[in-house]
Amino acid sequence: MSRTSPSRRSAPGAARPARLRADGARFRAVVTDVDGTLTDADRRLDPLAFDCVRRLEGRGIPVVLATGNVLPITLALHRFLGLSGPIVAENGGVVCRRSGGRERVERLADRAIALRAYRAVRRAGLPVERLFTDRWRESEVALEPSVPIRSIRRALRSSGLAVEAIGTGFATHLMEAGAGKLPGLERALAPLGLAPADCVVLGDGDNDVGILRAAGFGVSFPSASPRARAAARYVTRAEFGRGFVEGLKASGILDRPPFSEEGSRCS
Repeated sequence: MSRTSPSRRSAPGAARPARLRADGARFRAVVTDVDGTLTDADRRLDPLAFDCVRRLEGRGIPVVLATGNVLPITLALHRFLGLSGPIVAENGGVVCRRSGGRERVERLADRAIALRAYRAVRRAGLPVERLFTDRWRESEVALEPSVPIRSIRRALRSSGLAVEAIGTGFATHLMEAGAGKLPGLERALAPLGLAPADCVVLGDGDNDVGILRAAGFGVSFPSASPRARAAARYVTRAEFGRGFVEGLKASGILDRPPFSEEGSRCS
């Protein structure tokens, strides 16, 4: 995660034109990243965010997790939080939704391509190491962020493989070109009759840029990457759980009753 001075919104001219809606009640879902958004810098779940997502769900607003993390971890968090929205895992490479009383999983990227890219980077002499959780990945390869991403991208260009390297601050992800959180989110929302423009989206990494730009209301954070901040409609003053709640307030989605009538930390 990048650390920068807080800003109320993105730098002038950096963000895309805002698609503000006067009535926050028109937003129909919340989409959130996990690491650094629902959690603090040490990846501990923030109780403020926990309280808020439970209240959103209790009022019929589905919460969608859109993360670079693996499906087993994300599904566990989804269940423990009591969420009803679909899951976008592995940066959009895996989509999971419940239908007919069971989880249905779609893979939107080819892991074999990512594995070939990993081997090409190793052959180029870069000392990259896969994350412990990479053993559970189904659509990409995730590396420890110990090697500069520019060196990895240079090696990939030389390999000729159609693969992208995306840095999140927590890892470097190798993924088939064309895949990502935005196509994954669009696929996940379609059965609900929703699009990203119907959602409040919160994220802090380069892998969130696409969904922040496509959102009805995009929220990022002071510690977010410069590209994520530029893509967001609103950059919070607070970090982590407090920033999560601040961003939702700014979107107007918490203004609808009964949020505005309850003495909640989320209101």
